[in-house]
Amino acid sequence: MLNVLFSAKPQAWDAYQAPLSDAFAKAGLAVALARDHAPAKTDYIVFAPNGPVRDFAPYVNTKAVLSLWAGVETVVDNPTLTQPLCRLVDPGLTRGMVEWVTGHVLRHHLGMDAHILGQDGIWRDEISPPLAAERPVTILGIGALGAACGQALAGLGFAVTGWSRSPKDVPGLRCLHGAAGLQEALRAAQIVVTLLPQTADTQNILDAQNLALLAPGACVINPGRGPLIDDAALLQALDSGQIAHATLDVFRREPLPADHPYWAHPQVTVTPHIAATTRPETAAKIIAENIRRGEAGLPFLNVVDRQLGY
Repeated sequence: MLNVLFSAKPQAWDAYQAPLSDAFAKAGLAVALARDHAPAKTDYIVFAPNGPVRDFAPYVNTKAVLSLWAGVETVVDNPTLTQPLCRLVDPGLTRGMVEWVTGHVLRHHLGMDAHILGQDGIWRDEISPPLAAERPVTILGIGALGAACGQALAGLGFAVTGWSRSPKDVPGLRCLHGAAGLQEALRAAQIVVTLLPQTADTQNILDAQNLALLAPGACVINPGRGPLIDDAALLQALDSGQIAHATLDVFRREPLPADHPYWAHPQVTVTPHIAATTRPETAAKIIAENIRRGEAGLPFLNVVDRQLGY
């Protein structure tokens, strides 16, 4: 019998207990799932950063820490975490991100706000968007989420450039990498979507210099991580007209404080970190598969590289 500790906020237990138990049974695993296993007797930890476990040192026999979140920036530098850490790559989460990103890219591409918000008796027939092929879109970060979003947009006819820090090849996308590739990816882009992990290298990647590379009147869409954007630089670019609109789902501090300038800015849309949420039913299958692999002596899926931070 394996002891699996569930460490997340209390209300998550009700959502995850049944899907995890079902997934373990279907994977042929005999598991005692609980929120209070003794550390020395815990085989695996199902982990969320908002749960009670902060010190991993007592978990001397734990074989892996399995994250319920795609992002691991809040735990990857924890000095007590010596066990393998696996981030969540979940098809349900990916599909949610694809739908959110596609919806907001189409919203800006089609100029939908002018008609949705402008129900005032004025016939605005001068608003006619180009075809998707004439609208350059750049995706910063072409891991699992970025690649899926980029391919979905390419399937709609958009000219999509994907950028990553190391070389990648994603069918349907023009792929660039490195510092020089970043400038080329941003130059003249009309819509930019940020889906990079949060690391020291990606912090403020959209700063004043890089925002200036975008086409005048470009739109910024950030469902990745708040610190990817230099907030002061973005606000200045919005006020100058260099950036026409920013749709932001993630922020340096969450919930976004009520007095933050983003709330009142007419060219900013704030969404409350809902672009991609973990779905218990699909996430449970990923957790169960990783435990099955661990017990079978196979490599874990999606192990975090501590030096890279993801």
